[in-house]
Amino acid sequence: MFEIEFTPEAIEDMRRFRKYEIRKITGDIETQLTFQPTWETRNRKKLRPNDIAEWELRTDRFRVFYDVNEEDRVVKIEAVGHKKGSRLFIHGKEYQL
Repeated sequence: MFEIEFTPEAIEDMRRFRKYEIRKITGDIETQLTFQPTWETRNRKKLRPNDIAEWELRTDRFRVFYDVNEEDRVVKIEAVGHKKGSRLFIHGKEYQL
């Protein structure tokens, strides 16, 4: 079982959403990333090298970016963004992966 940790930036990202959206995102994080966070699925994928994180979890229109330390069994949530059409917004700014 992996422990989930949020960076201060990810916590700040979560504050931008409504309460029911936060519950949905955190619920999906717990169910999807607690046991096999490096297992690629329809909603989880390894990303090309970028400045944010190594992995992405898709939950509705939201994107959770995270890194995994398998040795310490820790999933570190680096950022939480949302999509509008084909545009991705992280930390309140449009971002290209």
